[in-house]
Amino acid sequence: MGFFKQGKYIAIEGVIGVGKTSLASIISQKYNGQLFKEVVEENPFLASFYSDKEKYAFQAQVFFLLSRFKQQKELLQRDLFSKFIVSDYFMEKDRIFAYINLDEKELSLYEILWNYLSREVSKPDLIVYLQAKTEVLMDRISKRGRSFESNMDIDYIEKLNQAYNYFFFHYDDTNLIAVKTDDIDFVENPEHLDLILDEIDLFKGGKKYIDPLKLMK
Repeated sequence: MGFFKQGKYIAIEGVIGVGKTSLASIISQKYNGQLFKEVVEENPFLASFYSDKEKYAFQAQVFFLLSRFKQQKELLQRDLFSKFIVSDYFMEKDRIFAYINLDEKELSLYEILWNYLSREVSKPDLIVYLQAKTEVLMDRISKRGRSFESNMDIDYIEKLNQAYNYFFFHYDDTNLIAVKTDDIDFVENPEHLDLILDEIDLFKGGKKYIDPLKLMK
């Protein structure tokens, strides 16, 4: 195995609804990896945030930052000779949300916390960035039916989508595979899943963009 071997750390990333947790769970089960799932529904401010972003943005953001940091501390203590690690988020994505949702004063305080906590965060060996158009994301969000996402605003998802694409287009601190997911279903279609898994396992490093449907032709 390549990137699924012992001691490797893979992070799956992408905008809300793109399928991060689904792919991370599949990979962990298929290759006997240790799964780290982002704390989302446990955030007590999240539903309030989607109803009133301006009022609850800072509380929701700080909760996410601290819970993600706690998990990252666990990652630093992982046994490199037992399993590989797969996570459904990448710590630095926290700042993408912060810069979209926080006002100037809140952001100044957030940056103090971030600069202190980020010193103890380990970087993944590979990031798999799942991309999709905003309309596709909205459809997937609707289908999964989470109550706290019932007030999801398409303009907010579009803003996140643009921010994510900008961030990962310029990101070069670790290995990166970007996967176009608009027209594939790696949960229900084994052929689509195998295309992604093969690209990950055979990846030699650097940055690569994948359109699975083109690989099938």
